[in-house]
Amino acid sequence: MAEKAPVIAIDGPSGSGKGTIARRVAEALGYHLLDSGALYRLTALSATRKGVALDDADGLAEVARTLDVRFDSDEAGGERIWLGDNDVAMEIRTEKAGAGASTVAAIPAVRQALLERQRAFQRPPGLVADGRDMGTQVFPSATVKIFLTASAEERAKRRHKQLKDKGLDVSLAALSRDIEDRDRRDSERSVAPLRPAEDARILDSSGQSIEAVTQTVLDWVAEL
Repeated sequence: MAEKAPVIAIDGPSGSGKGTIARRVAEALGYHLLDSGALYRLTALSATRKGVALDDADGLAEVARTLDVRFDSDEAGGERIWLGDNDVAMEIRTEKAGAGASTVAAIPAVRQALLERQRAFQRPPGLVADGRDMGTQVFPSATVKIFLTASAEERAKRRHKQLKDKGLDVSLAALSRDIEDRDRRDSERSVAPLRPAEDARILDSSGQSIEAVTQTVLDWVAEL
């Protein structure tokens, strides 16, 4: 695949903060943004709405290919994700939606259906792509590859605060269990398992502020 524009690939497990960091880095660089995880969440949500079972590989692949999705932001910089005419940003950030995304992401036909759609986001002046296989599968020639992680305990606390801030009533204990389950599913799946690319730089954000982690990424980009 010919490189059309630089790509900053930020991968990592659930709750590592990669979405927040990716948005900050994209804004600082003036780059486009790809939230690849949202595509899997949208596939699961759309499939459920259409009555397609989450173990129906062919049906899910068709849903993935025909997603009517648009990424946007509100006046405050918050995310807006449109599925058709509906803003589903809040709906796809629930733990139920996350579990659905993890389930469909393990299906090869779904991953293939979404692969070219993700690569189409690569356009000038550049792209910041966050997900679980951006540096290993989708953009193997990315300019910078980062694997962002944090302790499971801290990731659960961050996710708990994020959901509480959105008005969602969630249990920290349940979140911890869900994160452990997702880590195991994502790491053990046969297709594109969650792991750092061989040439990725590992960034542990435990105990660090959003600003500090963002600056580290920007410093690494500036080194090139």
